[in-house]
Amino acid sequence: METRARYALIGFFILAVIGAGFGFVYWLENKGGFGERETYRIQFESAVPGLYVGSAVLFNGIRVGDVTSVSLNPAQPQQVLATISVMKNTPIREDTHVNVEQQGLTGGVAVTLTGGQSNDPLPADGGVATLVAPPSVGRDWTQSARDAFQQVEEILDENKVPLKEAIENIEVFTDALARNSDKVDGILKGIERMTGGGKDTDLRYSLKPAQDLPAPPETPPAWKLTVPEPSTLLAFNTDKIMTRPAPDQSLALEGPRWSDSLPILVQAKLIETFENAGYASHVSRTLGDFPESDQLTIDIRRFDVSTNGDPKATIVILAKLQGPDGSVIESRKFEATAPAQGSEPSDYVDAMRAAFETASRDILDWTTNTLANAAEQAPPDGADIPPPPDDADMPPPPADFDDMGVPLEQDETAQ
Repeated sequence: METRARYALIGFFILAVIGAGFGFVYWLENKGGFGERETYRIQFESAVPGLYVGSAVLFNGIRVGDVTSVSLNPAQPQQVLATISVMKNTPIREDTHVNVEQQGLTGGVAVTLTGGQSNDPLPADGGVATLVAPPSVGRDWTQSARDAFQQVEEILDENKVPLKEAIENIEVFTDALARNSDKVDGILKGIERMTGGGKDTDLRYSLKPAQDLPAPPETPPAWKLTVPEPSTLLAFNTDKIMTRPAPDQSLALEGPRWSDSLPILVQAKLIETFENAGYASHVSRTLGDFPESDQLTIDIRRFDVSTNGDPKATIVILAKLQGPDGSVIESRKFEATAPAQGSEPSDYVDAMRAAFETASRDILDWTTNTLANAAEQAPPDGADIPPPPDDADMPPPPADFDDMGVPLEQDETAQ
């Protein structure tokens, strides 16, 4: 009997020690161990998932107490009332901010208290001071996402008709964009130039005279040629580079220009073409150099790039050869074209240069051949002037006239 009683007492003692240990740990975790405590009430305006009795209370990240109770407000069922027990020296003020934070991915939540600039203590309501948490406290990210999606859905419902019209307009725009996809690059480049971006818009271009021309004849020609400044329409009497978007329209390029007005540039490059062919001493721009020279008058009828469809440069020039007396020896219209390889101003200029080189070469050949033929057909100098009459063929003067043809009576009277 004594052995059995001793074992029973030992068992009861061990159970009592274990129970006391659990109780001490529970008291230590939930009552904060030793030291004086203060109790506060926290009022949450919405549900606080994960908050339970024993949840930690942190002040500026330091644990200062625990949640001692969690309950609903009978007067306001949507509100949650939590009682916390914190160390007495915790500096809780009336402007202390309350929040609830998740403790790790799988842990519970903790009540967090931060700051407070006021020195006034928190007023007590019915013996227990109350902290009011902001309405957003307790809302987890999933609930916030659901609320956000709900607001988006409400906005979409309210704007269903305008959104449908906007989508239809976008479809119309994309269809138009697809039909004009080949023009988009040009439009964007135009906008870039209009806003001051892109390539330098102060470029100046010149024309190219004809090159690699045949050698002149060994015998220098007898003709001299003056090339005065060409005449042209007002649209081409400028340094602007002209385009033709439609058959009856003219449009100047923005930015790039010719290095001089077009008539002066054409005159200079035509003379340079004759010089490249070996006729530098036979051609001039003014009559002062060759007063009795022939003239090559130029009328510029067209000098632009057609942009309706594939861009193409077109040059039309009416040339007229006149003799020293102003008589027209011969006239001819010259037309030259050249395709542009792109829609940039430099592409247009290259096309006009190529067309002008062709036209200037044709004008050179026509002018030199015409003047050579005219020189062959002209009579030699003095051949078209009749010889003076022979004195032997003239009749003798009458008898009543002297050798000077003066009447004899008048001559005697005069003596």
